[in-house]
Amino acid sequence: MANSTQAFAHRAALAASMALAAACVVGMARSAGAEDIKVLRVCADPNNLPFSDEAKAGFENKLADLVADELHESVSYTWHAQRRGFIRETLKAKACDVVMGVPKQYELVETTVPYYRSSYVFVTRADRHLDIKSIKDERLRTLRVGVQLIGDDGANTPPAHALALQGITDNVTGFPVYGDYRKSSPPSDIVTAVERGDVDIAAVWGPLAGYFARQSGGTLVVSPMTDTESFAPLIFQFDMAMGVRKGDDTLRATLDRIITQKTPQIGALLESFGIPMIQVSENLSPVKRDQEN
Repeated sequence: MANSTQAFAHRAALAASMALAAACVVGMARSAGAEDIKVLRVCADPNNLPFSDEAKAGFENKLADLVADELHESVSYTWHAQRRGFIRETLKAKACDVVMGVPKQYELVETTVPYYRSSYVFVTRADRHLDIKSIKDERLRTLRVGVQLIGDDGANTPPAHALALQGITDNVTGFPVYGDYRKSSPPSDIVTAVERGDVDIAAVWGPLAGYFARQSGGTLVVSPMTDTESFAPLIFQFDMAMGVRKGDDTLRATLDRIITQKTPQIGALLESFGIPMIQVSENLSPVKRDQEN
C-alpha cells in the first residue's frame, strides 16, 4: 500500500509520478561542492503537469529556476518519464543531480527539508453541491467514484484501499496514474472525467486536483479528505521535499538553506498553481515507492 502511495506522490505525489523521453543534459557537470555548481542539473518528467513538462511550465520547473537564480546558475534537464526505474536511470546514473519533488521519507534518495505538505482530496462538480469531505460518507456507496491506480500492475492508492475496506467497489472506476503518454499530462484524465460527468466524484492527489480544478474556471470544487485516521497505516498526507543522491550532503545542505530562506516565495509559487497545502510535519513513517534498484 505504501509503495503505491509513494509512486503517486512523486508523480504524483509523490508522485507518482511515463514513457522514456529523450535525455537532454546541457552545460558543465556538477563537481563535489555545491559552490562549484555551474548548472543545476534536474531530473524531471517532460509530460507531467502541474509538476513539470518540457515547456518548463510546471511548478517544479519554476522552483528549479528559483533555486538556480539563488545559486547564480542556469538549469538543465534530463527528461525521463516518472515510471519504474526513474531514479535508477537518472539520479543514480548521475545524469542529473536533483529531483525537485519527492516524499520526505522516500528511501531511494537523500531528501531536503520539506517545502510543502499536501493530501488526497475529493474533486466534484460545483453544480452538484455534493460537499463530500469524509472518506466514510455514506453517499460514496451509491455515487460513481473515480480513484487513481498506480504502476503497471494497477496497484491501488490509499483512497481506493479505504473505499474497498468499506465494501465500496462496484461503483468505483480506476484511472491509471501513468495514463496514455501520447496525451498532454495524462494523469489529469481522472479530473477531466469529473468535469465531463463520467464520474460523480474522484479521490485525487492534491496537487494534481488543485491545479486542474483551477483550470476549470470554477466548474470543479476540491475538498480536503477527512476521517482517514481509522485507515492507518494507510497514509493520505505527505511532506514533499527535493531529492539528491545519497551521500551528496553538500548539495542537500545548500538546497536546505535555499528552501528555508525562500519559504515565502515557494509558498506563493505553489499557491499560484492551486496546490492544496497543509502544515508541514516531518513525523511520517518511512515508505518506499516502487522498488527500482
